[in-house]
Amino acid sequence: MPIVLGIESSCDETAAALVDGKRRIVAQRIASQDDAHRPYGGVVPEIAARAHAERIAPLVEAVLADAGMTLDDVDAIAATAGPGLIGGVMVGLVTAKALAMAADKPLLAVNHLEGHALSPRLADLALQFPYLLLLVSGGHCQVLRVEGVGQYRRLATTIDDALGEAFDKTAKILGLGFPGGPAVERLAREGDPKAVPLPRPLLGSAEPHFSFAGLKSAVLRAKQAMDRRPGLDPGPLAVDRLSASDPGLRRDDGSYTEADIAAAFQQAALDCVIDRTRRALEGSEGLTALVVAGGVAANQTIRAGLEGLAAQFGLPFVAPPLALCTDNAAMIAWAGQERLALADFAPDPLDIAARPRWPLDPDAAPVRGAGVKA
Repeated sequence: MPIVLGIESSCDETAAALVDGKRRIVAQRIASQDDAHRPYGGVVPEIAARAHAERIAPLVEAVLADAGMTLDDVDAIAATAGPGLIGGVMVGLVTAKALAMAADKPLLAVNHLEGHALSPRLADLALQFPYLLLLVSGGHCQVLRVEGVGQYRRLATTIDDALGEAFDKTAKILGLGFPGGPAVERLAREGDPKAVPLPRPLLGSAEPHFSFAGLKSAVLRAKQAMDRRPGLDPGPLAVDRLSASDPGLRRDDGSYTEADIAAAFQQAALDCVIDRTRRALEGSEGLTALVVAGGVAANQTIRAGLEGLAAQFGLPFVAPPLALCTDNAAMIAWAGQERLALADFAPDPLDIAARPRWPLDPDAAPVRGAGVKA
């Protein structure tokens, strides 16, 4: 039964894990960098890269010790090779290369997005291909048809901001600190989602993609209108340029709270996600499940909405455990296990390069806006 060592360092989490061929996480550790980045309200790439370099070797040693193993007991070494902050990606990949060379083990350069895409199969033994995947994180918002290991067809992506980024920027606007997504979700529980009418970009559009930049800007204008700071012209709320479904809900005088803004933002984001995912489901056949993965998949409101949507289409809804939603090395090790099981498996060369961008579906048609980055 093969054992794969996984290494993850694409953003601000340094992680190592051991996963076996029976989908068991033998050992794993994650070193968070939240305290280092919190004063800046977001991830600083240079700080992240230095932290990865300091922590990664002791973390790998600790994971092996937790499992009572040495590097000789490992059958392959998998590491994130992109996409991500290039400094951090390089640290993890170079470490994996050194270990693979020293121990004469196969190297598996894993696409970070593939780690997310396959992570639900690590937790759900019954999940089979093909399934529809909503991949939502701080850097990505895509809908993909997952047909097999290495077989991904992108059906939609964001034309500007990812949903996780919109959550983080909303948290920053509301002064909630870093990391932002969980903070917005907590505050939203105390607010009225109907108190602040916000836009739903591309809702009902024939275009399959996502857009969250306008929603993020509307949150800023709503907060400015609420504050009424001297000398600051907040401008009109976004709702003044929209056809509100219920004019009685409009509060143009700013008589709402930060919790109301958080709740309204989360509801608007959910409405967009459900609408866009529904469109993808209506155009797909032969699916085994609707699956969500990525950091935003930890949001319970979004999970509940997607579960209801899956039920409407008679599909199982699958979401990985919360620990596998955010960046982790277990999903990287599992992606390595999935590759090892392929009949045409071949290890990656030791000179493979780290990549800041790496689309899962390189043949997908380009889209307007920032969607080209996907």
